[in-house]
Amino acid sequence: MTVYDELVARGLIAQVTDEEEIKELINNGKATFYIGFDPTADSLHVGHFMALCLMKRLQMAGNKPIALVGGGTGMIGDPSGRTDMRTMMTVETIQHNCDCFKKQMSKFIDFSDGKALMVNNADWLMNLNYVELLREVGAHFSVNNMLRAECYKQRMEKGLSFLEFNYMIMQSYDFYTLYQKYGCNMQFGGDDQWSNMLGGTELIRRKLGKDAYAMTITLLLNSEGKKMGKTQSGAVWLDPAKTSPYEFYQYWRNVGDADVLKCLRMLTFLPLEQIDEMDHWEGSQLNQAKEILAFELTKLVHSEEEATKAQEASRALFAGGGNSENMPKSELTEADLTDGGIDILTLLVKTGLVNTKSEARRAVEQGGVVVDGEKVSDIKTVLAGEQLSGDGIVVRRGKKNFRKVTLN
Repeated sequence: MTVYDELVARGLIAQVTDEEEIKELINNGKATFYIGFDPTADSLHVGHFMALCLMKRLQMAGNKPIALVGGGTGMIGDPSGRTDMRTMMTVETIQHNCDCFKKQMSKFIDFSDGKALMVNNADWLMNLNYVELLREVGAHFSVNNMLRAECYKQRMEKGLSFLEFNYMIMQSYDFYTLYQKYGCNMQFGGDDQWSNMLGGTELIRRKLGKDAYAMTITLLLNSEGKKMGKTQSGAVWLDPAKTSPYEFYQYWRNVGDADVLKCLRMLTFLPLEQIDEMDHWEGSQLNQAKEILAFELTKLVHSEEEATKAQEASRALFAGGGNSENMPKSELTEADLTDGGIDILTLLVKTGLVNTKSEARRAVEQGGVVVDGEKVSDIKTVLAGEQLSGDGIVVRRGKKNFRKVTLN
């Protein structure tokens, strides 16, 4: 099976500009390709995960990845899939986020000896002369075609700013620049980036008379058509300080039955033959498939050691075996106590099991809060500091959210 055929078999490819040419480049390790990452936070998240896995796959096949961090485009903000305008970020915030990205990407991509590049489009976008850009680049874009682009449709309903309208031109200019500086002949991105990517291939053709190619990656959606990577408390981050390895493991351990095999194909590096054998699994076997998925992805992002710890903690909580020491912990101090104790609502908020006291109140009233195996039904329950000393207590909200709480 060729590299391209495997991408198809894993369900990773959505749209391509010229399939035969792209096959030739990818299969023979001749693709120098880029994927863009806008630095809107100080950590990558599950939404970036498939792109990182794709870069790793293609690099393993001899192709050269370029990770483009949008220090320049981040000053504008991508309107794709948005109904509102993104918050403007400072130059310092953007640079900090860019630095965080490279550290995380290095777990997936080998940047040594020129095998991959990380570049920041601020290096060329921030120094552009506006009039010169209008003459050299703007002349090649049709406003009529731009307004028909899918990436602008949602924003058009509430009002698309001229700032955001320029995003397609900026992204196209990135591809044009990367082609000239690094011989970058392909761009990959999410399926919602198709119009922007076509703008880049067209700009290269018009300005340089050369062919460049684009391929979109299938968006990671669950069986209900919703983007994966979101929880009640927000995004599932790759930074362990924002989403612990255990929480990351649990996210994948709890995917729907209808989604587990798709995730195994798209996100893991397990052989397709092994995954295909799971097609007939059902019942408890699907739980085993989810464990495999969760372990493989946690290992990829956080290390095999962290994956093993997360798996043991999960089994301790849900299957009665394993090491409970590895469950997520929350340490409180005397400053968190009032009159030597802490009420259950405050405890739930401080441990991160809920976001607000009103959410905590609902969880207690609906019978979803358990402390050391005993259901808590009174919202006025107070836990004494002595209970939190030593080994502490185990607090559970719902069926799958646990914390070991201790007093430091």
